[in-house]
Amino acid sequence: MKISTKGRYALRVMLDLAVNNTGEYIPLKDVSERQGITLKYLEQIIILLKKSGYLRSSRGNGGGYQLARAPKDYTLGDILRTTEGSLAPIACLDDEVNQCPRSSVCPTLSFWQGLDKVIRDYVDSVTLQDLLDKQNSLMGNDYSI
Repeated sequence: MKISTKGRYALRVMLDLAVNNTGEYIPLKDVSERQGITLKYLEQIIILLKKSGYLRSSRGNGGGYQLARAPKDYTLGDILRTTEGSLAPIACLDDEVNQCPRSSVCPTLSFWQGLDKVIRDYVDSVTLQDLLDKQNSLMGNDYSI
């Protein structure tokens, strides 16, 4: 499994919106400049994230994008599946019911199912809040009283 730039950039965009959340809408141009991602490519990613209900948008002066929910409510698995589709390591695990005619006699199927489970469990255990916390600790914003 290889995550495309679309998936990697989607995580960066979502994290950027979380880091820079002031309650105001954030212009896509600002995200583009901070992340070094072309505006045209970013627009393609934003469409997917907005269609999935992950972002709110506002047009006009003061418009832009913001997270629709709190960072703790997004798993990285959900974000990646939005941009990448299935994260299964092999095609026969893409569907809910295995469609492969060899599945009942495949000696490697259990290995692939185990790998798929590890991938799903991991990406679904990490939230956008986890990345935000990591970002804050890397930037020295890890204040505690």
